[in-house]
Amino acid sequence: MEGETIRWEEETEEVSLLDQTALPGKVRRIRCRDVERLCEAIRRLEIRGAPALGVAGGFGVALAAVRSPEQDLPRFVAGVAGAAELLRSTRPTAVNLSWGIDRVMARVQAARSVEEGRKVALTEANAVAEEDALTCRRIGDIGAALLPNPCTVLTHCNAGALATSEWGTALGVVRSAVAAGKEIRVLACETRPLLQGARLTAWELARDGIPVTVIVDSAAASLMRAKEVDCVIVGADRITRDAVFNKVGTYMHAVCARHHGIPFYVAAPLSTFDPGSTAADVVVEERDGAEIRFRGQEQVVPDAAEVRNPAFDATPLSLVSALITEDGVLRPPYDIAGAGRRRNTT
Repeated sequence: MEGETIRWEEETEEVSLLDQTALPGKVRRIRCRDVERLCEAIRRLEIRGAPALGVAGGFGVALAAVRSPEQDLPRFVAGVAGAAELLRSTRPTAVNLSWGIDRVMARVQAARSVEEGRKVALTEANAVAEEDALTCRRIGDIGAALLPNPCTVLTHCNAGALATSEWGTALGVVRSAVAAGKEIRVLACETRPLLQGARLTAWELARDGIPVTVIVDSAAASLMRAKEVDCVIVGADRITRDAVFNKVGTYMHAVCARHHGIPFYVAAPLSTFDPGSTAADVVVEERDGAEIRFRGQEQVVPDAAEVRNPAFDATPLSLVSALITEDGVLRPPYDIAGAGRRRNTT
């Protein structure tokens, strides 16, 4: 990949990220010199994926701290806190964004001077990014042991290096299995309407030389029935006490996998766990209907028809065969509260 998904540029004091809306046609980086531009990048999905959003949240707080002109400590902290809330409002469903923001913001609030606040914010944000990279490698190595050899993995959306600092969660498991010498093939659901599977997952895997075939989302069930799928692995944007929130369509794959006796795995860091919530508490982001109504410049849905465009759905934990985390493989009955406590101490 062309550098990290997201990183801090020391010389220019800005956040640099790989523009995921341009892939696979163009590989280009966006430079965010202020929090408003970073918020725009998050809303536009120029940066996306739960762990990557956690890193973006941390760097966003650091950006606000470093760029703040304030010299009075209370006003400095208040200004950074305002920027943090602006960042938090960009994507309501993924919990990692708030987790990254809160982690760095806590260091700013504990600072004894403005200069210390700037320094600790950047140090902590970099630590979030570095730890995410190590966490994904750990998830990959743990999850690789679950895959038979050979194995055909079906995945939905993109839970790879583009959705994290590097390596990935669901695709991290694939990468680690390949690195261990296993013969792995991936079926990537195209993931309507923005085609994160076709554009991003296929791009990542093809660049790594890992065999990947893109399928329409609605082909998954028939391929399971034909015994062409050995397991399903997806990422997660939030894991509550009773459900996994991931890109819309995930629930459908879980139901089909259960019907056909196929393992359904979720690979996610502990930072994605939200043990204080249930599915009923979570606000599911509704995106612009134009994403469905138009294909490029061509209108494909008539004006008289309504459009629903939820970004995520909830898969009951009862349909999940195992949760793959950096702390090990969790199996039913799930202790989400216990995992959440470990999340808060790491």
